[in-house]
Parts: sequence; C-alpha cells; structure tokens
Amino acid sequence: MAQDAASHIDQGSLNAIFEGRNPGTQPVLQCVQVKPIAGQQGGPERFRVVFSDISNFVQSMLSSQVNHFVYDGGLRKGVFVRLKQFQTNVVKNKKIIIVLDLEILDQLGECEKIGNPQPLDSKTEDVQPQTTTIQTGGFYGSNVQPPPQQTIPQRATTNPSLSSHANIYPIEALSPYAHKWTIKARCTNKSDIKTWHNKNGEGKLFSVNLLDESGEIRGTGFNDQCDALYEVFQEGGVYYITSPCRVQMAKKQFTNLNNDYELTFERDTQVEKAEEQNGVPQVRFNFTSIGDLQSVEKDTTIDTIGVLKEVGETSQIVSKTTSKPYDKRELTLVDSSNFSVRLTIWGNSATTFDVTPESVIAFKGVKVSDFGGRSLSLLSSGSMTVDPDINEAHKLKGWYDAQGRTDTFESHANAGASMGAAGGRMDPVKSCQQVKDENLGMTEATDYFTTRATIIYIKQDNFAYPACLSADCNKKVVQIDDGQWRCEKCDRTHPKPEYRYIMSVSAADHTGQLWLNCFDDVGRLVMGMSADQLMELKESDDKAAGDVFQDASCKMWVFKCRAKMDNFQDQQRVRYQVSAASALNYSAECSKLTEMIKMYSME
Repeated sequence: MAQDAASHIDQGSLNAIFEGRNPGTQPVLQCVQVKPIAGQQGGPERFRVVFSDISNFVQSMLSSQVNHFVYDGGLRKGVFVRLKQFQTNVVKNKKIIIVLDLEILDQLGECEKIGNPQPLDSKTEDVQPQTTTIQTGGFYGSNVQPPPQQTIPQRATTNPSLSSHANIYPIEALSPYAHKWTIKARCTNKSDIKTWHNKNGEGKLFSVNLLDESGEIRGTGFNDQCDALYEVFQEGGVYYITSPCRVQMAKKQFTNLNNDYELTFERDTQVEKAEEQNGVPQVRFNFTSIGDLQSVEKDTTIDTIGVLKEVGETSQIVSKTTSKPYDKRELTLVDSSNFSVRLTIWGNSATTFDVTPESVIAFKGVKVSDFGGRSLSLLSSGSMTVDPDINEAHKLKGWYDAQGRTDTFESHANAGASMGAAGGRMDPVKSCQQVKDENLGMTEATDYFTTRATIIYIKQDNFAYPACLSADCNKKVVQIDDGQWRCEKCDRTHPKPEYRYIMSVSAADHTGQLWLNCFDDVGRLVMGMSADQLMELKESDDKAAGDVFQDASCKMWVFKCRAKMDNFQDQQRVRYQVSAASALNYSAECSKLTEMIKMYSME
C-alpha cells in the first residue's frame, strides 16, 4: 500500500513551489501531522498541518474554510491529499503554506510516514524580511516563544512575472502585526460617501467590502483617502491593495462580514486595479431560506435569495433622530419554502430600482426585524445581485417556472411578536396540559409560550365588534339614533363601522384543551376572510356563515400565546391571548421530531 501511494506523491514539488517553478500546480502530498493552534478568543479554531512530498516536509496552516476536513476526520495523520489552492509565506526563515482548499485522496488509503523527508528550510539571503502574526509556537511541540513581532520573508506563489505584486497575502491571514503586505481582492460592495458633524469637527468616509478566496474584510477611507480612493474602487472590480494600511479590530455594528479585523486606508496606501480580473470569487453567500426566518433572532444579519413577487412604490420617511428624509421601497420575495417576506431597500437603491417581477435576487447583508411580523431590511453595507449565475438561483428559477408561479404563500405573521417579553429568546413550546400543570399566567408576570393545537370549536356569538374607521383607533363604536356610529375616543361619527374579530376558540392537542382569545389579525387567518365580510354573510345567509365556522374547525395551527391573570365578574382567571398564528410547517415539524428521536437514541 505504501509503495503504491508513494508513486502518486509529487516528489520535489514543495521545493518547486517555493522556487516559483510550475505555477498553478496542485501537488499530491502526505499528511504527517495535524495539531490545533491556540487562536484568538472568540475567533475560529485554527489547525497546523505538516505535509510531506517524501523528499521534504513543510509546515502549513489551514484557513478556517477548510477546517471541516479536520472536523469530519478526513484530514488526519497518514492520509494523502491534493492541494488545490494555497498561498506560501516564510516565518522566521521557515517556509509555510496557507491552505485555502484541498482534496482528500481516499483511494490512496493511509499509512505511516513514507521515507525520511527533510525540513524545507529557507535561506535568509533569498528573501526580504516582513512581519506577521502567524506564530509557529514551535512546530512538533517545541516551546519557542516568538517575539511580539516576527520577521517574515515572503516569496510569490502567483505568476512570477508579476514582480510588483509577488507577495500576495490572503485576507484571512491579515492582522494588526502584519506589515508590508499586498492583497488581491474583489470589491463586492461600495457605500455612498457619508458625512458627519459633531463637536469635534466634521468629516466624510466611505467603505468597501473586499473578497478573496480565503475570506472577506471591510476597508474604510476617511477624508483625504475618501477623496483619493472613492472613484478608484468600483463594485465588481479586482484590485491590489498594498500596505501601509492599518489593520484593526472590526466595529461589528458597522459591518456584516465574518472577520475580526477591518482595514483603514492611509495616505500611502496603494490601490491598483488588477489587469487580470479572473481568479477571484465574485461574491460569497451564506443563504437563509425565507421559511427559516422564524427561527432567526431579531437584528441578526443574514443573506437570502428569493423570487421577486411584488414591487412597492417609493415612499419617504423622516428619521426621528436626525430629522432627515429617507427614501424606501418595499419588495415581496418568495421561495420554495412557500413563505413570503417583505424586504425594504433604501436610498438610491430604492429610487433607481427597476428589476422586473419574477426575477431572482440574491441579497447579502440584510437585517432581520420583527416589525409587522418577520421582515428584512437591506443594510447600507449590503448588496443585491439580480439573476446571479449560481446554483441556488437556477434551482429557484426552475421551481418558480414549474410550480411556484401558481402557489400560494404564507407570511411570517408576527413571528417575533412573542420574543420581546421573553428576553429575546424563542418562546418555549408547551402542550395544553403543560400550560395548566406549570401554572402559566398564575403570577403577576406575563408568561409566553407556543403551542401546536387543533381548533375544535369557535364561538359564533360575539365573534366581532364594530370598530372605529379612523386610522390607528380600532376602538368600539356605538350606534346612535340616526343610524350613525359614534367613537367616543375620536369624537367622530361614521356612517358605518369596520367589524374586527374578537373570537374565542377552543383548541386541543393530545394532552388537553385550552380556550384561546384571538384578535383581528389571527381571526382573518383562521377564518379566511375579514370580519366585515363574515358579518355581512351572517346577516344575509346565516347557514352559509355557519358553514364558514365549520370549515375553520378541525385545523391545526401553531399559536404564539401569552398567559396573564385577568379579573372577570370579581373572579380571577387566566386569560390565554393569541398574539400570532401560523399554519403547520410539516418540513420544520418533521425536523424537530427527528431531533427529538435522536435525543432518545441509545449509544
């Protein structure tokens, strides 16, 4: 087995890589050691790996995007790999490889270290010193204590003819201690120029999101650098950015990128558009489906993709804090989860939006809100791509053309309404009997819970009340002698009321039964029509109205409820009020049941 595997190893390839020979090669090597590296607190776990080509061995660092090979157990001592993408550096005269992508060659099996490889040492006179944060900590367990800044010579792994940009640094390896570096990255987003005025003076800034194979980072230019670089950066372009350029801890409130650091452009920072625009990713998405938004916490930043179902008109709001007007436009997106969501775009994106409905749009950097139910808002640092050439978009377009165009879609009706009072956590799921056994609502505090139950009866008397027609009033009106309806709160009279639901329903599951109170939003969802329509039907055809109540029974819903003590006719009782309801998502429920079954599995 060892002899067969040895014949596949590219002997001498490590030395060739560092000497710039055979650019673009994907060497086959043997892994002879894997060890974790102590990383930053809260940062991703890092691993160092030693690879051998039989003649030499080299110390390597895995980028976090390939950590899964270690977690899955595929990358371990003795296996054989093909390095598909990598960068090279030299740390304290020791050559290292930063691995961006690799392939485990399972067909070659695994065995003990082949041959007696020698370290691939660097000669000091061949390279020029640089500094970095890559700390070896002593490969093979030696206790070498590195100084705060280490001397790092580097050698190019890209086209040797690009002498001015030979030492291309991966974004993921940037840190405050890395000096004299150059990155090659694509500008995936450029913000508008923003200005500020305060007691310390005034200024302006803009920022860009930069992407390469290893990761993303945000760069910001202030004042003079804003003037010098704003027109240089164009969305979609690939650039060389060369230090001096400050690397500092990222201000997470201003960025949605998964990087602990960010860049600040300085006076001598060099930005040059690359002649070769290929070889750098266009954009990296981590999509959350519209159907899964209900499980995403408020204020989380996500990426999502959907089919544009509706486009609203442009409107304007005035900020309460700055008194400045802002343009906005609301879009409705749907996907194959059969859910829809409202997404708001702002500013120039709103006023210039001219995408045709039924197009597929991928959004990067949208904020999840619980306003009016689950909704999304495109951040200023976010971006949208129409009909992107990616698998997710092709699948979504195929689904929509085949069946989605005629499907009906469910919205996240106040998916987050039950979270605020629960300290930002999702409400616990309770059975009907658990609600009673745990005495929910029996204390002064309000208790929140979610229950999955079937409506078995709806009271047909007093199912709605006549409400005021004034905006945001909804108070009960009373009929006066001349056939008019009067609202005491608004001090106004209307020719007719608007009926709104105030229903009492009996809901049951396999453990017991609860009486639930439902207001207008939930009533419309359960009954399938407005209270005005149902009241008109009841007055004209009482039997038909009864059939509507019958049709609404024996259906299962997921109810988000609050339980609170109430006084009625000098007696205390617990009142269960429904704040939101949604139809059963069978896919999500099956997933929950699967996880519950796994909890009971015996090892």
